[in-house]
Amino acid sequence: WRGERWRRKERPEMAEGKGEIREVSRLELTKHTSKTDCWMSIDGKVYDVTKFLVEHPGGEDIMVDSSGRDATREFEDVGHSGDARSMLADMLVGKLREDTPEEKAELERLALEGKAAATSSSSPIAMALKFLFPVIIIALAYVVRKYTS
Repeated sequence: WRGERWRRKERPEMAEGKGEIREVSRLELTKHTSKTDCWMSIDGKVYDVTKFLVEHPGGEDIMVDSSGRDATREFEDVGHSGDARSMLADMLVGKLREDTPEEKAELERLALEGKAAATSSSSPIAMALKFLFPVIIIALAYVVRKYTS
């Protein structure tokens, strides 16, 4: 079985005690965004996908880009198989919990500095701008070429 290499027998990040699931804040989640330490939240649960990055069929970059935040939309949009969903159980760290007022303030501060995603998903305006900016550049290039030739 290909995936056995990344499966863990011990779960050091799980809470002490049998069967108890650790609660993870969004602030803690934002600290795990690299190829050597990659966590993401899917459907309110937090997963450490670090050891699976090299085997991910879509490549490790797509996973790292979705790390440190709620990646439910990306996970569902791809339409992962039942096997992929069952593999998540072996990567479970815990469940996402509500942020404290202090954590919310810190997330807002980090978002202003550009170091963390303050929300679980991009706003519709930001997504529209990501699409419109290249279109505007192409339109400007066309106008400049048409009227300078």
